[in-house]
Amino acid sequence: MKKKLLSLVSVLLIAGMILALSACSGGGQQGGGGGQESGESGGGDAKDSFVVGICQLVQHPALDAATQGFKDAITEALGDKVTFEDGNGSGDSATCATICNGFVSDGVDLIMANATPALQAAASATDSIPILGTSVTTYDAALNLENFDGTVGGNISGTSDLSPIDQQAQMIKDLFPDAKTVGVIYCTAEANSVYQVEAITKELTALGFTVTPYSFADSNDVALVTGQACDENDILYIPTDNTAASCAEAIDGVARPAQTPIFAAEEGICAACGVATLTIDYYELGKVTGNMAVKILTGEANVSEMPIEYYTNPVKKYNPELAELYGVTIPDDYVAME
Repeated sequence: MKKKLLSLVSVLLIAGMILALSACSGGGQQGGGGGQESGESGGGDAKDSFVVGICQLVQHPALDAATQGFKDAITEALGDKVTFEDGNGSGDSATCATICNGFVSDGVDLIMANATPALQAAASATDSIPILGTSVTTYDAALNLENFDGTVGGNISGTSDLSPIDQQAQMIKDLFPDAKTVGVIYCTAEANSVYQVEAITKELTALGFTVTPYSFADSNDVALVTGQACDENDILYIPTDNTAASCAEAIDGVARPAQTPIFAAEEGICAACGVATLTIDYYELGKVTGNMAVKILTGEANVSEMPIEYYTNPVKKYNPELAELYGVTIPDDYVAME
């Protein structure tokens, strides 16, 4: 009887030890596993490899360049330690939300959100994984921030693609001295486009132009809205609007027959349908964003303390074909687009 009792005790002790060891093993895996835990806003855990999720709103030259610059900067610094998960929203905010929620489920170490709707989707998906925006014009407008001082805080930072709007307005005055009316076409779904429309309207009005905004809800309305704007104005202005950028050829298909010149706020749109632009280099902007990501991933910086960064050297460029078509005289300080 005594031997049976001792055997039972031994079995219970061994079972207890196995359970304890299993618990310790499981706890260690939970604490050091997914990127959501290790990728909290500081991003300071030392790791041998990282996963970065990229949510790009839509494919067009500016956003594509920013994504490529972002990847190149990270790869230059960290080599094959970083794996990228690419997601393209195809211009749809709901798809961006699905992509970002997937990144959270996968436990990525950092999310790069390319364009405002992508940033909004990422911000809604997580408040712990570091998020870097790029190709975002104003973060206060995008995220409904009050008393914005240049640093978002929390788990969000990034870069802005805002070019000096007052300089754009003066360029329009210089290039089109006989124009009286300007139509501004933009997508109402993009908060940063709304901001730019208000800003350019103020600047152009001060220069003596009559300014009329023309909005569209999505790509289905672009041609119709552009046609109305061409009929009613001497020239058109297009902000850094992603929906307009993805439909730039369709816009050109309406504006060119109507002989209505366009001033664009970025190079990609200008290459397809514009006469001139004051543009940033989106590839370089992406590299700035990538360098910020490296600092977060390696623990050198905390995303909550990183101010929004800007591209400080916008360039005056022109489209030679359309400048000739519309008879626009281009000053010497403009660079011809290839």
